[in-house]
Amino acid sequence: MKVLKFGGTSVGTPQSLRNVKMVVEGQLEPAIVVVSALGGVTDLLIKAAGSAAAGDTDGCEAALKTIEARHADVIDALVPPERHADVEHLTQKLIDDLRATLAQVREAKCLEPAMQCRVVSFGEALSSMIISHIIDGAEYCDSFRLIKTRRGADGHNAADLELCSRLVADQFSSFRSRVGVAPGFVATDADSGEITNLGRGGSDFTAAIVAAAINASCLEIWTDVDGFMTADPRTHADARVMPHMTYAKASQMCRDGAKVIYFPTIRPVEEKGIPLWVKNTFNPTAPGTLIDGNDD
Repeated sequence: MKVLKFGGTSVGTPQSLRNVKMVVEGQLEPAIVVVSALGGVTDLLIKAAGSAAAGDTDGCEAALKTIEARHADVIDALVPPERHADVEHLTQKLIDDLRATLAQVREAKCLEPAMQCRVVSFGEALSSMIISHIIDGAEYCDSFRLIKTRRGADGHNAADLELCSRLVADQFSSFRSRVGVAPGFVATDADSGEITNLGRGGSDFTAAIVAAAINASCLEIWTDVDGFMTADPRTHADARVMPHMTYAKASQMCRDGAKVIYFPTIRPVEEKGIPLWVKNTFNPTAPGTLIDGNDD
């Protein structure tokens, strides 16, 4: 079994989601697919929450309507007709829950961190539910039950990797579907059960946690570039894709500012010796970059 992660740009439009569907359904082995919110939706959720806290009802409603329309467009374009009614019902329930949460923010007249975590979690909840009905043979997998965090002394949430590994391994030990679709980024507090998250870029980390827990054959991070580049192609015309690098080299490039993958992603797969590929959803036949423990 392998793990594939698709970020916001990869799941941002009906056309890009057609590429995701093609890539996933073309896999030769069972796969767990971790997805981000539709591109731009997290920012819209933060905007809606901020408007609600400021008492800007019109601004909040405008952002909410845009979020609703974005997901409706995906459903209309890609969900099979026989599943439309069910998916529209599930989507509307999540939108109603989001609206109720924003009403609580508006009533409180402030946006506490815990409430912001609740609001932004709807992005991945919506995308993963819908995508699980787009990909043939897919089953939804609930990351809220699998990815657990604990609050550190600094007040920040951090993944409890040992607990996550146990929960994920238990979940997939008897998994029989060909494809599992799980929301990235989201989590719950191991003690209180409150909704938390792994931070911006956290969907990569979710995928790595899952890959390590199930001893995946590989982890593939599908993004909007062909792989790690020797330089920024926007400023260096001779920039080229690096076909291979070690975990150490990839970690160093991430520390130096490369934004291809989220830095914490590397450690869980490195510890298990799981190959990590960076591939392009918009150019799926490109070789990509392989990251492993082998020196060139």
